Amino acid sequence: MIPAPAFLSNPERFMAFSRWAAPMFGVLAAVLALAGLWLGFTAPEDYQQGDTVRIMFIHVPAAYMSMFVYACLAGASFLSLIFRHALADAAARAAAPLGAAFTFLALVTGSLWGRPMWGTWWEWDARMTSVLILFLLYVSYMALRASLDDETKAARAAAILALVGIVNLPVVKFSVDWWNSLHQGASVFRADGPAMPPIFLWPLGLMALAYTAAFGSLWLVGIRAEVWRRRAEAAALRAARS
Repeated sequence: MIPAPAFLSNPERFMAFSRWAAPMFGVLAAVLALAGLWLGFTAPEDYQQGDTVRIMFIHVPAAYMSMFVYACLAGASFLSLIFRHALADAAARAAAPLGAAFTFLALVTGSLWGRPMWGTWWEWDARMTSVLILFLLYVSYMALRASLDDETKAARAAAILALVGIVNLPVVKFSVDWWNSLHQGASVFRADGPAMPPIFLWPLGLMALAYTAAFGSLWLVGIRAEVWRRRAEAAALRAARS
């Protein structure tokens, strides 16, 4: 078997790191979110969308995080399958509910934004449908892990599902380029530079960083909780055997 990298084979090192990193990321997320919300809600109205444009500061970072967290989930699942290490599997398991929450927030805020802009709460265009599929992948991952009593088999089956589902990420990202869509193309990461004015770009960037820091904090807390849960179960099993 391929030896696991040091950061996967030393849970104690992870627990020591996450003990201070989780609250640090949490504080950073709060500061960035406060700054981003203040700049976003004090910015002038958009000449076309009016005050509705402010939903962007909640929706766009959530949509970005829905894909980023799934990439983390798939990466942790891959490491779990290759190295058979519990910490990578714990990271994958902790990421799933967070990714589902971000994706659900993206779907809800997108619907709220779409109603005044497009005249409909929902349209089965490629972007909306692929994001819905992403949400269902998160839910399926969690359901599969919960449906099997053998935790090892559940982890392996869920990891395979996560890796298969990663093919949906480029569909989400490039759906507006590949098919006709109500969604506009990229406004920030473009070859010729952002198409968005700085007065909207700055709060959007701060909110994206806030979401990322919040995920980092919650993910570390979730992994720590999973490690403690497994330790408690192992201790209870040893006590029962003795």
